Amino acid sequence: MIDVAVVGLGKMGLSHLSMIKAHPDVNLVGVCDATGYLLDILAKYTGVTTYKDLDKMLDEARPQAIIIATPTHLHAGMIRNALQRGIHVFCEKPLVIDPADSIELTALAEQKGLVTQVGYHNRFVGAFLEVKRLLDLDAIGTVNTALAEAYGPVVLKPAGRTWRSERATGGGCLYDYAAHPLNLLTWYLGTPESVSGSQLTSIFSAQIDDAVASTLHYPDGTAQIISNWSDESQRKMTTKITLWGTDGRIYADRQEIHVYLRDTATIPEGYRVGWNVRYTTDLTEAPWFYLRGEEYSAQLDSFVQRAQAGASAGTNDFASAAVTDRVISMISEDAVREDSRLTAEAASDLAVQTAPKGRIAAALSALRGGK
Repeated sequence: MIDVAVVGLGKMGLSHLSMIKAHPDVNLVGVCDATGYLLDILAKYTGVTTYKDLDKMLDEARPQAIIIATPTHLHAGMIRNALQRGIHVFCEKPLVIDPADSIELTALAEQKGLVTQVGYHNRFVGAFLEVKRLLDLDAIGTVNTALAEAYGPVVLKPAGRTWRSERATGGGCLYDYAAHPLNLLTWYLGTPESVSGSQLTSIFSAQIDDAVASTLHYPDGTAQIISNWSDESQRKMTTKITLWGTDGRIYADRQEIHVYLRDTATIPEGYRVGWNVRYTTDLTEAPWFYLRGEEYSAQLDSFVQRAQAGASAGTNDFASAAVTDRVISMISEDAVREDSRLTAEAASDLAVQTAPKGRIAAALSALRGGK
């Protein structure tokens, strides 16, 4: 058994609380949140010990591990507090806002030999795990083009302010939605050399982005990230990955993986030249502990087992999440760089200077309808 505490009782915090409280290897020793009436209800109907102050909970309950599911801007301070006390940490994504904090906290955890994990649950989805396995086998050769997507119906009208609607507190589609496919890209392809063409678009929100687009540059090719949480056509969050390589193509989402292999490919066992389809249900081992969904149960169970064993290195540890934080920061910085854009007027001027005399004028005239 391991003593675990939870801080933050929003949507994901309550979800983690329900799962971790039911885990047969966990003793829930405390729950912390700023909302008094919620704590009162929990204490009355579940019997859990509740706190409004994190320090008090850590001092009195003395958990061996903690689950942090608070607004993003609070993560760094809470994580540092826990690590300095020798407590293993599971934190909801993204890890932190400032990538410098990611590096510092990763180093602190490694120094103390503590187990860390960030809630990028897609790495526990069977289809996305199979993508990683095939890439490690070099099944489609060198990846030259990739597309990572995430869509969902989160913000569908102008709304009042919450922590998610403020840039400084960690809101926005970039942090809440695009972070998931970006985390898959960094898992599959590593850290990009650079990013360009980044656009953060507000659709309904006043202060933050509702849609994200960016190009990530790698030594052998590029990857595009497209994310939109104002997509009413989606019933819930949908994450997709497509990878093109010299020997084939892979497409994957939550439900299945489609693999096309050329006759030049090294064919993995169970696959053949041409199209192959595998389903997440066939690729996922049933977790021995299950509540809510396989990937959510699997990620928390992984954290519990690693904490019990003291296995500091593992899936979604702080070191891997820090890479995603860095790419998020790169996109955010690139999106405000006006000097990186080539305007239509500038492109026309450049064409006039370099094209054979008369051809550019004729082309521009045709574009303008002959005027």
